[in-house]
Amino acid sequence: MSNPKNRAEELLDELIKDKSPEDLLGNEGLLKQLTKSLIERAMQGEMTHHLGYEKNSSLGNNTGNSRNGKSSKKLKGDFETIDLEIPRDRNGSFEPQIIQKGQTRFTGFDDKIISMYSRGMTTREITQHLQEIYQVEVSADLISEVTDSVMTTVIEWQNRPLDKVYPILIMDALVVKVRDGHHVQNKSFYLALGINLQGTKEILGIWVERTEGAKFWLQILTDLKNRGVEDILIACVDGLKGFPDTIISVFPNAQVQLCIVHMVRNSLKWVSYKQKKELMIDLKAIYKSPSAEIAKKSLDDFSTKWDSQYPMISKSWRNNWESVIPFLAYPPNIRKAIYTTNAIESMNMGLRKLSRIGVRFLPMKRLSSFFI
Repeated sequence: MSNPKNRAEELLDELIKDKSPEDLLGNEGLLKQLTKSLIERAMQGEMTHHLGYEKNSSLGNNTGNSRNGKSSKKLKGDFETIDLEIPRDRNGSFEPQIIQKGQTRFTGFDDKIISMYSRGMTTREITQHLQEIYQVEVSADLISEVTDSVMTTVIEWQNRPLDKVYPILIMDALVVKVRDGHHVQNKSFYLALGINLQGTKEILGIWVERTEGAKFWLQILTDLKNRGVEDILIACVDGLKGFPDTIISVFPNAQVQLCIVHMVRNSLKWVSYKQKKELMIDLKAIYKSPSAEIAKKSLDDFSTKWDSQYPMISKSWRNNWESVIPFLAYPPNIRKAIYTTNAIESMNMGLRKLSRIGVRFLPMKRLSSFFI
């Protein structure tokens, strides 16, 4: 049997061959795919409402109108251009409302699109999102029909089968404020992003929970396994207590890599403003080392210089050392893809953007502006 480390190196070498870091971790495409799927499914629901019967239903016999293929339309949005397929009816009387005739742009709805794909959304909440996306007055019956259609897409996406192997799995959570009735409270938005054997990013799932914790991550990892994931080579995570053990309990052969960015941010919490720049240079000498052995020496040098003022920093790095250094075993051109969860930062960008607008809060289990 091949050594797990050698197996990981071979797969990762293949993963990054002829690809730049941007190819691996760039953010184009994911929201675009979800938006296209949701809009097209919504229009199918509109068509059902317009005709009065489901596709292939015998109720459509002798009604004088029926579905008649699709036409194409380009739509510009925050994520460049979407190629949509617009359903047509034989009489030419169907005009979709979610994307109206002559409309060329679809912007500002990324928060609602993503939240509708998140586990924990109720049918009522999805209906509310759709009402906000429709920019014209539509009937309750139409919204109900579209909701039913969209729910099918959402459930399919949430439960879709996954690849057997992901060389890299990146997991992170972001806390945002949501409104629960008359109260505002924090909710954790969980993300799992996989990089597959072709080097393509894939959002494996989105979940919403009251707080971040290893126990809930166990449910998420179990969900991924139940959907077909058999092996994770490297799991990139933050420093949540108990997280590495949780990962190993589900994927025992995975290497756990703590996010260095999180480690550095946590370290700087202890440091005065005047000393941050100098201390950062010394921290960088640790994680930019060419090998684990040299990194250990750099940590010792850091400890000698700074422990008298900030002993908790070196202690934190030493306590997590086995989960800090795995990325140093790999070539420099793939280390950045491994040691940071920044691939998910682009998905968090919209959340942070809207969170900074203090007057707006989201309804229960709905997510703030987002994404990919």
